[in-house]
Amino acid sequence: MDDNRYQNINQDDAWDVQAEYQPYTQPEDGGDQPKKKRGDSRKKLTRYAALALVFGLIAGTAFQGSTYFFGRVLDGKEETAHKSGSAPVLSKAKDSDADINSIPVSTEESAAITDVSGIAQNVMPAIVAITNMSVNSYQSWFGQIQDYERETAGSGIIVTQDEEYLYIATNNHVVANAKSLTVQFCDSSTVSAEVKGTDSGCDLAVLAVRIADIESETMGTIKVATIGDSKGLRVGEAAVAIGNALGYGQSVTTGVISALDREVSIEDENGQTITNDLIQTDAAINPGNSGGALLNIRGEVIGINSVKYSDTKVEGMGYAIPMDTATPIIEKLIRRELVDKSQEPYIGIRVVDVSSSVAGTYNMPEGVYVYQVIEGSPAQEAGIAQGDIITKFDGSKIASKEDFEEQMRYCAAGSTAELTVSRLSNEENGKYVEQQIIVTLGYKN
Repeated sequence: MDDNRYQNINQDDAWDVQAEYQPYTQPEDGGDQPKKKRGDSRKKLTRYAALALVFGLIAGTAFQGSTYFFGRVLDGKEETAHKSGSAPVLSKAKDSDADINSIPVSTEESAAITDVSGIAQNVMPAIVAITNMSVNSYQSWFGQIQDYERETAGSGIIVTQDEEYLYIATNNHVVANAKSLTVQFCDSSTVSAEVKGTDSGCDLAVLAVRIADIESETMGTIKVATIGDSKGLRVGEAAVAIGNALGYGQSVTTGVISALDREVSIEDENGQTITNDLIQTDAAINPGNSGGALLNIRGEVIGINSVKYSDTKVEGMGYAIPMDTATPIIEKLIRRELVDKSQEPYIGIRVVDVSSSVAGTYNMPEGVYVYQVIEGSPAQEAGIAQGDIITKFDGSKIASKEDFEEQMRYCAAGSTAELTVSRLSNEENGKYVEQQIIVTLGYKN
């Protein structure tokens, strides 16, 4: 682009009013200018003033008329007059023969959210701090395996209760390898908790706290969170995160929904890589926030904070499990019960892990690979075949053999289980095709 195309107003070649209009010109013959009489000058000044007044009235009337004409006739008779106190109305830009629509101004209250103190006050009674005393093993310099206790902090959300228990949703990695778990409520009172159920494939867990162990004053303070709809989220929508950041107690951070359905892979406590579609936010998610709530501007829980991208070159990339994904899993974890040994199930297959690295190398789905099907077993009768890859068990993601065995612990002999299986298809040029298989489990003993 040529910079000379745009000039400052006060440059030499700008339009000069005085240069263009000269009331008295120099005579061509160089003679003297005519002499002026005082009376004539006064008459001329009076006449010029009258003419100027008439000219101003005519010009003003013409300007108002032209404005009305162009506003009413040429622009489709649209109303262009400004209301008192309103912003100026800009004309539409033209692109060839098509009009470019202007961006509408948002009228939502969320467009001007600057104070979330009300949200924090309402929701904090439903958020808890979780302390995990776990037992970890390490190998010494001399090759000996030694155990040591480790204390970690996380967050949780009170999601429901029954007559006997209060149920708290959190991340699986918050409660992993727990020797003891302690929950701290918003009034700083503490109580022991037990793991009701876990789903490592989705990094979800549910804790149960006996209501009888909770002080009556605390029961009058705490609340059950309201679950929101994560399917209706929009990028740019305001978001609020509440959790036990760094183990210091509840804190609040704000931001927006940065992205939806982000595919994020993390390594769990067993070294298995799990991949899930998560909500991305720039609200600060710090250690200790795991298991806490991601909220919309109505104070509804739309996600469970789970992961933060940690790098010196990256800022504001936290991730949460969408509640539309988490809710059915949490409900299942609350409902299910460990079966008695007399009711232990039998399926009749042997499996091995298909890790993320193996899946990437051989273009296979992640899950467990069926390398043997026992003849006459419930699995064979249901149609499971050698070479199948089981990716889900009753809707829960299966990332390892441990996940599969964990799901079996809650199934009674004689009950049915729905397995999601990926199988090589010759009709699809050797690609894996997903199908659902219902298995009626047999008796192990």
